Amino acid sequence: MNGVDISVSEGEGGNGLLNFLGNLLFPILTFAGVFFFFRRAQGGPGGGPGGLGGPMDFGRSKSKFQEVPETGVTFADVAGADQAKLELQEVVDFLKNPDKYTALGAKIPKGCLLVGPPGTGKTLLARAVAGEAGVPFFSCAASEFVELFVGVGASRVRDLFEKAKSKAPCIVFIDEIDAVGRQRGAGLGGGNDEREQTINQLLTEMDGFSGNSGVIVLAATNRPDVLDSALLRPGRFDRQVTVDRPDVAGRVRILEVHSRGKALAKDVDFEKIARRTPGFTGADLQNLMNEAAILAARRDLKEISKDEISDALERIIAGPEKKNAVVSEEKKKLVAYHEAGHALVGALMPEYDPVAKISIIPRGQAGGLTFFAPSEERLESGLYSRSYLENQMAVALGGRVAEEVIFGEDNVTTGASNDFMQVSRVARQMVERFGFSKKIGQVAIGGPGGNPFLGQQMSSQKDYSMATADIVDAEVRELVERAYARAKQIINTHNDILHKLAQLLIEKETVDGEEFMSLFIDGKAELFVA
Repeated sequence: MNGVDISVSEGEGGNGLLNFLGNLLFPILTFAGVFFFFRRAQGGPGGGPGGLGGPMDFGRSKSKFQEVPETGVTFADVAGADQAKLELQEVVDFLKNPDKYTALGAKIPKGCLLVGPPGTGKTLLARAVAGEAGVPFFSCAASEFVELFVGVGASRVRDLFEKAKSKAPCIVFIDEIDAVGRQRGAGLGGGNDEREQTINQLLTEMDGFSGNSGVIVLAATNRPDVLDSALLRPGRFDRQVTVDRPDVAGRVRILEVHSRGKALAKDVDFEKIARRTPGFTGADLQNLMNEAAILAARRDLKEISKDEISDALERIIAGPEKKNAVVSEEKKKLVAYHEAGHALVGALMPEYDPVAKISIIPRGQAGGLTFFAPSEERLESGLYSRSYLENQMAVALGGRVAEEVIFGEDNVTTGASNDFMQVSRVARQMVERFGFSKKIGQVAIGGPGGNPFLGQQMSSQKDYSMATADIVDAEVRELVERAYARAKQIINTHNDILHKLAQLLIEKETVDGEEFMSLFIDGKAELFVA
């Protein structure tokens, strides 16, 4: 229609059957390649050693094997986990002297699960077991079993235990076992078939029809609550060893281990450092000593003194100092009185933690900080009295009360927002969970608040009526108002000490516990009596 010339010519020697076969050749080759690739992925022909698989050998375990383990770690290098070491030393002794146990009819434990918060030394203990036992050692991470292709994880588990059985007696260490050992679903709404096949294979290999003679499985996790119950039963994991946070004596020994090779000054006292670091794990203490060494190098010092360790500790807890922060005199004065209020109320409350240090140097999101030295006994037992919790609320409100008394109610700031959150949380727990309310009584309402081992506070469903909720709110408010009144009474009574402490903070920016207590001795302050 547009005047374009078109010519059509028929191809020479055209054969319909050959053309048809030629068109089919490409898709056939494509499907053959995909099939061959999957066969190799499943560990089939061409996927084994000496075959065509090579680096595409998906079905083989990626575990690291040592005939004579040389981890460089022994039980002497592990400090602060004495109970866990004792449990694992028995396993090592069983491997070295089996006759002593078999003579009494004892059988070697098939599995040992190391459970504990992150950084407490679970993997370190496994390395120590490998170094002490002197038997073949396989180590892998549970995530190495997980793969894109269905069935590869189970194939790798089979391959790992086949290798281990050929080297028995030996130890297999699986790190972060919760990656494959999670609770299996009920089959509703689909599920991860690959992960379930992997855990089923692991269950069978550990204690199935054929059993596993001479293979001890060590595993580590910080999420014991998500593991499948079939994995935790005796016969698979006969022992569950809790590797918890170290106590004061344990922290002293850990600090001694991590101070090897570091030039320490004579004024460094590990006992004092251990008492200032409650709740720290071995990894935290290693980081503390490393940060102190970096600070000493930055200051061109030849030794690490207690000042570097103290500064490193504050940096870890509260963040780095904002030395160049622009702070007006008014704000500096307000922060000084706020922190002095916290310290004053805390020092005069009976049976409360002593004040370790007060600072108005900005760190992280905080304009100033008051450090208390918590009781080690109270932390380890987890038992807090009603009077202690009421004191804690009064101390938290001391900063806002000091602002109100000195600057007036119209000039208070938002600096106490975190204090209010802490007070509200403590008061609500006292009423709902601890039975410290006469109107509610010895009843726990609101359900559990999450697993304290994991440090999580999960939301809980309300299981009480609106009338009870009104009573709870009234009781919480009464507790908070009582704490506020106590804090206000202390600050009004000892106003002179508050002014002296605030002035000292404005001049020096940091006041330690000894200087702080000298103010109380000079002012002849007395403990608060309700």
